[in-house]
Amino acid sequence: MAQSVTGGTDVFAPGHIGELTQVIPPELVDAVLDETGAREQRLRSLPSRVGVYFVLALGLFEHLGSELVWGKITSGLSARVPQPSEKALRDLRRRIGVAPLNRLFDVLAGPLAQPSTPGVRYRRWRTVAFDGCGSLNVPDHERNRSWLGRTQRRHGPTGYPRLMLMTLCETGTRGLIAAVFGSASKGETDYAHDLVGHLTTDMLLLADRAFDSNELLEDIAAQGAQFLIRATSTRRPPVLAVLPDGSYLTRIGGLPLRVIEAEIHSRTAAGGDFGGTYRLLTTLSDHRTDPADHLVRLYHERWEIEITYLALRHTLLKGRVLRSKDPIGLNQEMWALLTLYQALRSVMVTAVETTPGCDPDRAGFTVALEAARDTVVNLIGTSPDSGPSSHHDLVGHIGARVLHALLPGRRMRLSARIVKCGTSRYNIWNRDGRPRDSTPITAIEITVHPPALPGEHDPGRALSGRWGLVCQILAANSNEAMHTRDIAQRLGLASTGRALSSLTAQFCYWARNGRLIRTAPSTYKITVPEALTSPTGP
Repeated sequence: MAQSVTGGTDVFAPGHIGELTQVIPPELVDAVLDETGAREQRLRSLPSRVGVYFVLALGLFEHLGSELVWGKITSGLSARVPQPSEKALRDLRRRIGVAPLNRLFDVLAGPLAQPSTPGVRYRRWRTVAFDGCGSLNVPDHERNRSWLGRTQRRHGPTGYPRLMLMTLCETGTRGLIAAVFGSASKGETDYAHDLVGHLTTDMLLLADRAFDSNELLEDIAAQGAQFLIRATSTRRPPVLAVLPDGSYLTRIGGLPLRVIEAEIHSRTAAGGDFGGTYRLLTTLSDHRTDPADHLVRLYHERWEIEITYLALRHTLLKGRVLRSKDPIGLNQEMWALLTLYQALRSVMVTAVETTPGCDPDRAGFTVALEAARDTVVNLIGTSPDSGPSSHHDLVGHIGARVLHALLPGRRMRLSARIVKCGTSRYNIWNRDGRPRDSTPITAIEITVHPPALPGEHDPGRALSGRWGLVCQILAANSNEAMHTRDIAQRLGLASTGRALSSLTAQFCYWARNGRLIRTAPSTYKITVPEALTSPTGP
């Protein structure tokens, strides 16, 4: 039978994290310890359950050392409790290991909002996003370097080793659905494959340009999930049919998709005009139910995952280096941080949902974090029958603080990207002269551009470069398949030697990206413009 946290003399009394103990109750911790085989084998002054809560408290008070954190979780207890040394606390962490914290996160991870909660769904799909965070610094210790390597900059290795974190989150609540982390050498796309299995048929995935590979798109579609992903600027999908809203249908790697090419301009109160061009790939192919401009506006929700990393990296950690000096400790610490983050988000969402029509965006993570720390020190709400939660109050101390300090509604703003390192490859990112300070946006203009088709003679929409010449040659040949050698002759290139090899390699690249159709060895064709629907049709 699991004991509750009380002011009594039992050795389990320090096992709590304030009001968050109701989200992660002792019964759950005991079950996880039994499942992972991490429960103590004999009576100890520091039981394994207390150790799990201590590791979680380390994440809650990331700015404090181990002994000071132990003092926080025992300060509200009236009974005498053990006063372990730093070595004893370190040995307690080692005895518990990684598996219980990993399993705790698996239990808590998942969508947090009810279907009726504002801002969490687009039509019948729950909007989710995944992205990577590569700015988590770890101690520069030999064991960490052997796992993560050294940070590489322009002038060679420098700085702390860094951990790559990849998460799948619910954009409306910023709750975590799944997470993986490890060495940055693996790459975001490879980590993304590890998260695809957590997608379900009621999800709409939003993702950035790094995640438009053919294999990843097919894996996402195989899960039954919808997606809206920004494509790289070099990708030129073949045009199969132009839809009335200016978007067009295509096929990439055997997957039928819809492409939206749009130019977005934001006008600020100071008179500035800033914008860029976006090319979006989506499985939502019906322009009547999902107009192109609606999807372009929806794509902005992808940035909610950046707010997730802001809360983890800068609010919870305050930009500090992680405390563990070996890979096992880092794994344990990261799963504890992610578990703690998810527990805080669940309390915030529960509180917001008690106010009809309130968007979870308005819940402040900093407010919830400071309130949670107060409950640890003051021993508030450690069990359902203690603290302010005893009066049938589902909100509790943390939720009440969140509701009392709700943030204002979402404001449209823009500012320059912050670059903290002068040698970063983003140090000249602000080429369009965005304001350094946050500036209100007064209007957003979205213009969807129909694709430039082979054979079009509109100089304003003409294709350029070698690709444009190849399109004109194939269109002039009634789109019959042509051999690379014949196209080289039309281009005025040598039909043998290095020039032909270079052209053949370029044709192979275009075919892999879906811009050409390979009908035979070194023989290609392109979609005929006559098969297209007029972009101005009904």
